Amino acid sequence: MASYPIRIRALLKGDVTSITAIVSHPMETGLRKDDAGKTIPPQYIQVLTVELNGKKVMESHLNTAVSTNPVFNFKIKGAKLGDKIVVNWVDNTGEKGSGETTVIPG
Repeated sequence: MASYPIRIRALLKGDVTSITAIVSHPMETGLRKDDAGKTIPPQYIQVLTVELNGKKVMESHLNTAVSTNPVFNFKIKGAKLGDKIVVNWVDNTGEKGSGETTVIPG
C-alpha cells in the first residue's frame, strides 16, 4: 500500500476558515503510456471529505480530470481557533489517505 501524504493549512479570518490541502497523489487517468508503451492503469481520487471536529462539512466526488498532486481550497464557516480539521480521500484502487490540522489565525 502506497503512502500519499496530505499537507493542510486552515486559517481563520473573521468567521470564515480557508482550508488548503495538498495531496501527493499520481492522479493517473489510464490514458498515458509508460516508456515501454504499456498503458499506465488509472489511479485517481474519487471521494474527498473535510471534517470539522469529527463532523463532515464537505464531500466532493472527483474523476480523472484532476491534476497530479492536486491542491484543494475550501472555505467554511463555524470553525474556531484550535478546532480540528481532517481531510480524507479514497481513490479508485481503494487506497485511502488522511491528514489533519488545527485552525490558526489568518
